[in-house]
Amino acid sequence: MELLVASAIGVLTAAGIYMILRLRSFPVVVGMSLLSYAVNVFLFATGRLVINQPPILRDGVTSYTDPIPQALVLTAIVISFGMTAVVVMLALGAFIEAGNDRIDLETEEDGQ
Repeated sequence: MELLVASAIGVLTAAGIYMILRLRSFPVVVGMSLLSYAVNVFLFATGRLVINQPPILRDGVTSYTDPIPQALVLTAIVISFGMTAVVVMLALGAFIEAGNDRIDLETEEDGQ
């Protein structure tokens, strides 16, 4: 199970970095989302992968799973959703103003 989760984190991170390095704004947004998914899975995995255990202590329960990573992941999901919405609006504004979604270091004056 740990190998599968670690592989998923690695694949999400690699795909996210690859997409961020593209020269279009939409793949950059997708890459940032993939990176945030990788971080969420990593945070969730830090709480020990335990199956069928309650996240809180109750009477008669001897073993439980750590609830802190679950709370961190929930917070990270909300923050990444807000961040994605802001970046999409910035990319849309740049697309409307420039007429394309390319991310270049050259300006029109430098290219002539």
